[in-house]
Amino acid sequence: MSHRDQVRDRLRGITFMAAAVFVFAIMDSLMKRVSAHYGTFQISSLRCMASLLFLMLPIVWRRSWNTLRPHAPLLHLFRAALGIGMLTLFIFAVHRLSMAETYAISLCAPLLMTALSGPFLGERVPLRRWCAIVIGLCGVLVMLKPGQSGFASKIAVLAAAGSAVCYALSALSVRFLGRSNSNTSMVFWWLVLVGAGSLTLAVPGWRPIESDDWVWLAGIGVSGALGQVWITEAFRRAPPSVVGPFEYTALLWGFAIDWIFWSASPSRLLLIGASIIIASGVFIIWDEKRLADLAYSPASPLP
Repeated sequence: MSHRDQVRDRLRGITFMAAAVFVFAIMDSLMKRVSAHYGTFQISSLRCMASLLFLMLPIVWRRSWNTLRPHAPLLHLFRAALGIGMLTLFIFAVHRLSMAETYAISLCAPLLMTALSGPFLGERVPLRRWCAIVIGLCGVLVMLKPGQSGFASKIAVLAAAGSAVCYALSALSVRFLGRSNSNTSMVFWWLVLVGAGSLTLAVPGWRPIESDDWVWLAGIGVSGALGQVWITEAFRRAPPSVVGPFEYTALLWGFAIDWIFWSASPSRLLLIGASIIIASGVFIIWDEKRLADLAYSPASPLP
């Protein structure tokens, strides 16, 4: 691939990532809206089933059933369990917090991925990255406003943090699944298993779906399917060090949605804490890119 083609692919990857973050923000705002009427497990199952419907359309059209073949089924089950925890905790949190507050706490997930890559993947985490992780987590403490009347619900804050942990562990499991599974297979089985598991847990408290909510559920399905496909395409076209920083644009969409639909503006401490987390995450991504460039540069020894 020529340098021009590589640059073009990276620009497309950035475009796909920005678009994926945008539609995921739409999906999350719709889930926040319907969370007032239904339980978290029911919303989680409906989100997966709606997205699965739209994901299946191109597969049926192309008859590409062979791309769905799963490998390492136990790891698929483990990732699905993490997915159920991630979705239900996130829905619980976003129902009680603002979009910006929930997103700000969730932004610590990339920091957790770096911290957990050592014990789970055997990767060496340099001291400078541990410092960035600690500083980023301090940003979370700033947003928690210690000693003051913090967020609307401390339990919701813990739920958002738990969702970030599940997301980080799930992302690490993709490193193993990606060696033997196609992207379509990973998305398909994640939706099937998480949807089935959430549905089983939702049955005891299932509520009939109101006629006015079908349009919102359809929106959740479309945005969820598009976001899943586009974020996969982003990482296929460009390395994480290139597209990763654009994941932080979710906070901007969170601010905008809060202001437009709920007339809520971010507090000063929320902005400060979010800035600390973003700066820490961007530093880790920059450091990873720097080491990768050194590794492929014959004139520069790797430190």
